Amino acid sequence: MSEENKNLGDDIKKGAEEAAETVKDTANEFAENAKEAFGSQDNKKLLAGILGIILGTLGIHKFVLGYTKEGVIMLVLGILGIFTCGITSSISWIVGLIEGIMYLTKSDEEFYQTYQVGRKPWF
Repeated sequence: MSEENKNLGDDIKKGAEEAAETVKDTANEFAENAKEAFGSQDNKKLLAGILGIILGTLGIHKFVLGYTKEGVIMLVLGILGIFTCGITSSISWIVGLIEGIMYLTKSDEEFYQTYQVGRKPWF
């Protein structure tokens, strides 16, 4: 009986080690795929374009591209719309809509060179 328990313990230990190795491999694969997906220029283009169209008033697309100052300006204009009967938020929304459409219509390389390498903050 003691020999059976030892063999069973060895089998459990071996299974646990194999499971740990599988989990480790899966986690590494996930991390590599996530870096590839979130680090690519195409995904920033698509994300910034869609956010510009949908949430352009809040300037979220500017934050995605790393333009903090411009994002804060658009966010403040959007919030000030509460006090200006929507005038400033309408301006901010129009800018976001135009920029979102511009982002999505540019080629991947042109978008990357213009907005990520060239750091062109407006239009």
